[in-house]
Amino acid sequence: MAFPTKLLNDGETVVVSTRTHPKALILPGLLLLVAAAVVAWLFRMVDNEVVRWILLGVLVVALVWFLVGPFLRWLTTTYTFTTRRFIKRSGFISKEGRTIPLNRISGVDFEIGVIDRVFGCGTLVVSDASTDGRVELHDIPRVEKVQLMVSDELHRLSDGGRRDDGA
Repeated sequence: MAFPTKLLNDGETVVVSTRTHPKALILPGLLLLVAAAVVAWLFRMVDNEVVRWILLGVLVVALVWFLVGPFLRWLTTTYTFTTRRFIKRSGFISKEGRTIPLNRISGVDFEIGVIDRVFGCGTLVVSDASTDGRVELHDIPRVEKVQLMVSDELHRLSDGGRRDDGA
């Protein structure tokens, strides 16, 4: 996914832009399957037409609650590192955002659990000098590569913008 260029300042470029790994949708999908199975079982047990319509309504509500909501949150939440700042944006109808200038970031670490290793993702931990202290970005795909890219950009920024080409 590309970060909108209209939201970048002059001379600012995107270093990395990502969203949460699709693994975040597995649990909502499983919950929906359980809800559908329960409704289907109840549907077979009940002969009353009104109660069947109510059960179908419950299934539709479960579909929206367990699958559509999490999917829209997943789809509309992005994490972007540019040459100047970190940007977290989320929201479909009402939007929310957080920006941290790169020069305020004191560290970028990652954590990978056993399940994360299976899916190829992990938690990226961005530490800054603010009162909040740190931002944890869970289920980031290829978290080690993202951490390396962001660390390189922080190093470049601390060197005054010079690039070390190894020459």
